[in-house]
Formats: sequence, C-alpha cells, structure tokens
Amino acid sequence: MKRPWNRTDLPVYSISSKNKSEFNLNICTYVSGASMSPKRMTVAIYKGTKTLELAQKEKSIVLQLLSNKQINLVKTLGFKTGYEYDKIAYLEKKGMIKEWMNFKILKDALAYIHLHQIKELDAGDHILFLCDVVGFYNNLDAKELTLNQLRMKKIIRG
Repeated sequence: MKRPWNRTDLPVYSISSKNKSEFNLNICTYVSGASMSPKRMTVAIYKGTKTLELAQKEKSIVLQLLSNKQINLVKTLGFKTGYEYDKIAYLEKKGMIKEWMNFKILKDALAYIHLHQIKELDAGDHILFLCDVVGFYNNLDAKELTLNQLRMKKIIRG
C-alpha cells in the first residue's frame, strides 16, 4: 500500500520565477490553499534551484496549472536545472511562451495565479512560502495534469 501522502491525487503546476530580466520555470506539486479571506496559498520550492533563488529575490511568482496535454514538459521543467539549461529559450523557440504580469509563462497552461510572498519558512529540503493571491486568469478549460498521471507514466515514483 502507498504511504498516506502518496495516496491522494494532486494537480501539477509550473512556477514562473524572475528577477529583473532573468526568468526560469520549474515544476511544483507542493501547493495548497491557506486562507479564503484574504485569499492565500502556500508553495514549497526545492532548495538549491534557480527557481528558488529568483523567487527569493523578486518576492513574487506565477503558478501555472498544467493541462494533461503538457505532461511532456515535466522532464524539461522539473528534471533539468535552470543553472545549466535555459528552459525559457528552449520553450520560446517552440512558440510555447507568452508574457503575463511581466512573467514568462506557458501559453497553454489552464490557469495563472500571481502570488506575492509574505512569509518564508525552511521546511527541510524545500522552502515554504505563504503568499497573497495578487491576481489570476483562467486561460483554458481542459483536464488538469495530476500526480497520478505522472506516476502512471513512470515520470515520478510513489
């Protein structure tokens, strides 16, 4: 039987982070609502990543809810480091990037959520951010990508 934390299915997001003219995208699944009023969310970002470095400098990020059709992006965005691989340049060449709220985002994500960090906590191998929701945009009506889909395709274990 699976461990309790691997039994539930969760949506898969991409994080867009930036600092000035430097941008990066990563995969994030440790995301949760934290408050209805004011609207707040928590996001955990893996330590040692370019995404974390940029997010800590800028204090804002954009979460992008991925569609199940974007499953092939997970290996590029989640398994390659932004320190060694320019994910944005790769995706721009493929015509998959647009700008929203001065962030580079995926054109075909289902929704975008602009977050501003208000607290930061060392949570072990991740840094946990409590964020205010600054704005959002529902882009497409389609089926979201989930952890179970990644497990079934053996992209992740669990």
